[in-house]
Parts: sequence; structure tokens; C-alpha cells
Amino acid sequence: MSYKPKIALYEPDIPQNTAAIIRTCACLGAKLEIIEPCGFLLSDKRFKRVVMDYMDWDKIDIYQSSEHFFEAKKNQRIVLLTTKASISYTKFNFDKNDTILFGRESAGVPESVHQSVNNRLKIPMNASTRSLNIASSVAIVLAESLRQTELI
Repeated sequence: MSYKPKIALYEPDIPQNTAAIIRTCACLGAKLEIIEPCGFLLSDKRFKRVVMDYMDWDKIDIYQSSEHFFEAKKNQRIVLLTTKASISYTKFNFDKNDTILFGRESAGVPESVHQSVNNRLKIPMNASTRSLNIASSVAIVLAESLRQTELI
């Protein structure tokens, strides 16, 4: 069986961030999963400017809703990255088949998603800061997952 890390974006709303995440996934060999609705069109010129030629539809799955996403993942482990978690991503043991879920830039994920995911992690930050850019967060956590699972 071929393993590939999976990054899932819950209703992303900033095209440049999603495009940067597509580039990161392409460069590090991860599959990207987008849970709709998106706050932009994939034809958005801001999106196209950042994604350049890294867009590979074979490595991107689109889910029409969170219900479709969670139904497809019902027998798989989902790891949610959230500022509301108490466990650092560096203290977590990633598995080769994990799906690492990131919330909307503007609002994170709803409480119902928090409740449906058993593994919630955070990236430790200075107390005076609110959050990292999602593209930076994906790169940080994806790199650690790949390191732990020796997929790179």
C-alpha cells in the first residue's frame, strides 16, 4: 500500500493561502483535500498567481460538504490543528495514514467538528499572539508528520 500524507482544508476562504498550501503539498508529496464551500473560486486570479504550475487535480480531492468529508473518513484518523487544543503537535505520534485538518482562516471549524475529532493539536506560540498564517501552519505540521513517519 502506498502512503501519502493528507492535508484537509475546512472551507478555506483566502485564495492565496490555499494556493500556497497546494504548492507545499506538491513539493512535499502530500494529498490535499478541500472541504467546500470555499470562500473563492478556483479560477480566482489571486489563486492562480500563487499556485502557478503546481496545480495537479490528481492530488486534490474536493468534498462537497463536511458531511461528505466525515463520511468518507469514518474509518480513518483525523487530526485537527486548532488554537483551542492543549496538546502540542510535537508531542503527538503521527501515523502514515492520518488526515491533518485545518480550519477556515477567518473562523476555524465549528464546535461540531471539534466534537467529532478525537485528536486536537496546536502549534505553541507566544502568549501575546493569536495565530499563525494557515500556509505556515500546514508547512510546520506536515514537515513534522513526514519526519515522524519517515515519508521524506
